[in-house]
Amino acid sequence: MFTGLVEEMGAVERLREGTDLCKLSLRARQVLEGLRIGDSVAVNGVCLTVTERNSDGFTADVMPETVRRTTLRALRPGDRVNLERALRPSDRLDGHIVQGHVEGVGTIARIRPEGNALVYGITAPVELLPYIVPKGSIAVDGISLTVTEVGPSSFGVSLIPHTAARTTLGFRKPGDRVNLETDILARYLERFLAGRFGTAAGMDSPGAGNTGRGNPQADGEGDLTLELLQQNGF
Repeated sequence: MFTGLVEEMGAVERLREGTDLCKLSLRARQVLEGLRIGDSVAVNGVCLTVTERNSDGFTADVMPETVRRTTLRALRPGDRVNLERALRPSDRLDGHIVQGHVEGVGTIARIRPEGNALVYGITAPVELLPYIVPKGSIAVDGISLTVTEVGPSSFGVSLIPHTAARTTLGFRKPGDRVNLETDILARYLERFLAGRFGTAAGMDSPGAGNTGRGNPQADGEGDLTLELLQQNGF
């Protein structure tokens, strides 16, 4: 479990791709403190397990599924990456709960300045958009950010100068691809409502293949409303 608060930017040393397994070697400093083989580190928002460690970096195994669903395959020697060690129970939860389980890849569509901030517009896979809400949280390349706006195919986030300077997003440009993880709390809520009412927010669950036919909540009867939430203790 992570918070989405990047501890440092590391650098890619090499990515060794095999048929069944990839190995990613990184140079780092701050996250090496107390780091042991078997520990978890979020690399651009992807939870990886440390398999080797030396004085100036570490190596992690990467499964084929992880390579397919994230931007890790595109990494090249020298590329910067966001690094965060796993959350300890005694730590402050200053960001939000991040699992390090990337759900999809987005693309930076635009970057514009706004006062002392940078506003990023990021296109997202359509199946993730229902879980992205204004003022909610999202992890972009492992960075905990607040959503400023949501459109039909994209969402916006705003970076303060500190975040831009200490993470890879400050060096990104339009067209770059980024790892996305939506707020797990939204998915738990959907699962709860689907279990009790057969559908969540009047929508089919991704991949469920549910058309609503034969469902007593179809045709709007199962829509997520304030009254429904109040009736169920929210």
